Amino acid sequence: MAQINSERFLADLHELRQFGASGVGKGVVRPAYSEADIAARDWLAGKMRDAGLRVHVDPVGSVFGLAEGPSLLLGSHSDSQPEGGWLDGALGVIAALEVARASVEAGGPPVSVVSFQDEEGRFGVTTGSAVWSGNLPLDKADGLTDRDGVTFADARALMPHREDAFVDPAQFSGFLEMHIEQGPVLDRESDAIGVVEAIVGIRDMKITLEGEQNHAGTTPMQGRRDAFQALSRFNTLIAERFQNVVTPSTVWTIGHVTLHPNASSIVPGRVTFSMQWRDGDADRLGRMETIIRQTAEDVAHSGGFDLSFGPMLGLEPVDMDARLHDALAHSAEAEVSGRWRKMPSGALHDATNVSKMMPVAMLFVPSINGISHAFGEDTDEADLVTGLRVLAGAVGQLG
Repeated sequence: MAQINSERFLADLHELRQFGASGVGKGVVRPAYSEADIAARDWLAGKMRDAGLRVHVDPVGSVFGLAEGPSLLLGSHSDSQPEGGWLDGALGVIAALEVARASVEAGGPPVSVVSFQDEEGRFGVTTGSAVWSGNLPLDKADGLTDRDGVTFADARALMPHREDAFVDPAQFSGFLEMHIEQGPVLDRESDAIGVVEAIVGIRDMKITLEGEQNHAGTTPMQGRRDAFQALSRFNTLIAERFQNVVTPSTVWTIGHVTLHPNASSIVPGRVTFSMQWRDGDADRLGRMETIIRQTAEDVAHSGGFDLSFGPMLGLEPVDMDARLHDALAHSAEAEVSGRWRKMPSGALHDATNVSKMMPVAMLFVPSINGISHAFGEDTDEADLVTGLRVLAGAVGQLG
């Protein structure tokens, strides 16, 4: 195993946090293509050059630090949620950077590094790696818009130093992604490491129900075509109709709602809302989609609403590569014997897209109280270093 420098690793992680620091705890506001995100990627490119890697910024703004010749690829993403934490994605990128530096210093196996763009889905679902893998054609991605109507094409044009070509994935023997768990299991069970066995699949789309906007004081309750009441009915029916289809690990979320005209004295005439669902079984995801569409149609028909569906975005469930998984498991056992576990990932990661091109595997470190996608996200620094050591140990075995 290359001799990692844990102090250098932690210093870089804290320095990256300063780009978009929220002022609340260790929170970060660094959405894809924001000024903070672009500045952080420029800083990261400099760190990659200092480590002896060749920097390549692809057409969508994903930043690669490339070793010479065939190599193992490590990394994650450095953009954040609108109100995010300092470790989500960033940990995997800085851990990759430290392993690559240590490997160069020790004359070890070549390691390349990547920070994918827009993993957090300002425009889609893991957009940067989805485009690189071919899961999402670039021309289709360019037409995606964020909640403010900004197009992906306009946003990616803000990235400096972009090159016209995408990195050839054939030069990589596999991909390892280190991440915080973003859930409570490791922290609750006092385990130091989670070795991921599989990543769930995800579906995400928008639904619009349009009724009739009217005066809130003079319009009788009977006969109203109230868009919010339609959403409420949809939400109730979905929970009932999913009962015989889902498992305890299945999740679904209505996370973003736009109500028009969103005024106290007006019966809302239109609602657009996000519908997202996740499960480890592709067939179940498909059955849930059928139920969602049918339920929306039933609500629209019964209440006299016009119905439309936005584009379906999503990724299939992915099993981790056995060889890479086993290298992480052996390294975890050597580092923290008896204090690690195999586990699924309920969160989506860039590794899902990358699996279309090469073998992939992931490891988790604990999230304190299971908190993520929030300013309160944190992990004990000793656990961060343990994860780094496990990652480096696996790279040493695979080299």
